[in-house]
Amino acid sequence: MSHAFPALLRLVCLTVWSLLIVGPYALSRTVGWGYRRLGVFHWWVCSRILGLDIRRYGAVSANQPLLVVSNHVSYLDIFILGLCIPGGVFVAKAEVAGWPGLGLLAKSARTIFIDRRRSATGQAARDIRRRFVQGDPLVLFPEGTSDDGNRVYPFKSALFSVADTPVVLPGNDTASEPWVQPVTLAYTRVDGLPMGRCLRPLFAWYGDMDLAPHAWTVLGFGRLGVDVIFHPPVRPADFASRKALSGYCQAQISGGLSRALSGRLEDEAPAAASGR
Repeated sequence: MSHAFPALLRLVCLTVWSLLIVGPYALSRTVGWGYRRLGVFHWWVCSRILGLDIRRYGAVSANQPLLVVSNHVSYLDIFILGLCIPGGVFVAKAEVAGWPGLGLLAKSARTIFIDRRRSATGQAARDIRRRFVQGDPLVLFPEGTSDDGNRVYPFKSALFSVADTPVVLPGNDTASEPWVQPVTLAYTRVDGLPMGRCLRPLFAWYGDMDLAPHAWTVLGFGRLGVDVIFHPPVRPADFASRKALSGYCQAQISGGLSRALSGRLEDEAPAAASGR
């Protein structure tokens, strides 16, 4: 059951923390030092405030350049992946920048906004290349929308055009195409108890749901358990087409979600726990 007092307390804490961190974070970005560690610390504090109990299986790949693709359930995904992927930069559709609340959250995560009708062209392509050169993993939600947490929607293969950007990394003479790493997000527990298929959509933000009342409800719940599964990275060159790469990543993420929701991850020791 959602309660008003915890929701209000968390909202106040998030607001105060955001005001405190904005100055140091902007300074670290300006001088180009310490922003990755500060970013992870920021997402860790947010996760503590939100009551997120995150279990990680596997780890983000050390290969560079790296594109991470994940299923998309909620705005909470940004906090979770921001914590689990140090230096991660999100790639989102351009209209997200203008959304109340979420637009500010996306900008704070150094999101690259692209017009999906034009793929990754112009300024977006330059931003993508620059972030890759800096060693920042890019994070993409290829469903193109959020789902209800119980399934993975079909991936839009055109969004994998981000992986078409070859990058000359520092110290190398030749360009490298990005590795692609699928990641599964599974919302599985509330206060340590299994969430269940019927309760899970209460935490997912999808369809035409209004943000403010949904966020208020989520903030009023207890601890929310999330499993994050890092699958092995792959090279796009090993696939015949973007569609084949997209299909492979979708199958990996869907399989991970099925294992997590059915409790089959219990036999696998998590690599780490976060947000506690």
